[in-house]
Amino acid sequence: MSKMNKKKDKIYRQPLPNRFVHWGIAISIFMLIITGLGQMPLYGRYLIVQPFGTKWLTSYEITLWVHYIFAAILLFFIFYHIVFHVGRKELQLLPKKGDVKGSFLVIKAMLLRQEEPPSEKYLPEQRLTYAYFVFSIGLVVVTGVIKVIKNMMGLQPTNGILLWGAQLHNLATVLIIVGIFLHLAAFIVKANRQLLPGMFTGYVDEKYVKERHSLWYKELKNKDEM
Repeated sequence: MSKMNKKKDKIYRQPLPNRFVHWGIAISIFMLIITGLGQMPLYGRYLIVQPFGTKWLTSYEITLWVHYIFAAILLFFIFYHIVFHVGRKELQLLPKKGDVKGSFLVIKAMLLRQEEPPSEKYLPEQRLTYAYFVFSIGLVVVTGVIKVIKNMMGLQPTNGILLWGAQLHNLATVLIIVGIFLHLAAFIVKANRQLLPGMFTGYVDEKYVKERHSLWYKELKNKDEM
């Protein structure tokens, strides 16, 4: 393997831009969920014991502006992600035909402790998970824009648009929370834990890649031999 892709029996899986976008979106969404719940307003009504430094969560005005700030940050990371990866033609995370069946076969192999089918850099279920988050985050962004428009002077959508915008915004939020829960729950599976270092350092074990992402491993090896 080349020095760019390998370091002390490890392979460079997640470049800095990938990690930058991943953690930027993760932090933005976390803050959007926290501040969104504050606008309902849940904390002022049901937060009996308020931990130190959380008093601001009971203020609608503060949570609204913090919500807007992190919404803008989220949009920045989304556009950065799209422009960067489309420009470099790095589209490995896009779903492919057969991913549903492939995900079933991979999960079945894990549960029965059988050999998994050969996989590329991203497993079929990882590509489907990506599509799920693209849909959920896309829906929350579009409906969020509708909710912002109603607060702008001179612009007033119809009551029907506002109603559906609010309901779909809430639905998208629930979908994102469920997605985050399932995303984290995936690391209960021991095999998936090998991916965690990649989101911090960029590197994963070469042995893991060779065994579980054999198609990608062969691709990297062929490039080094050229």
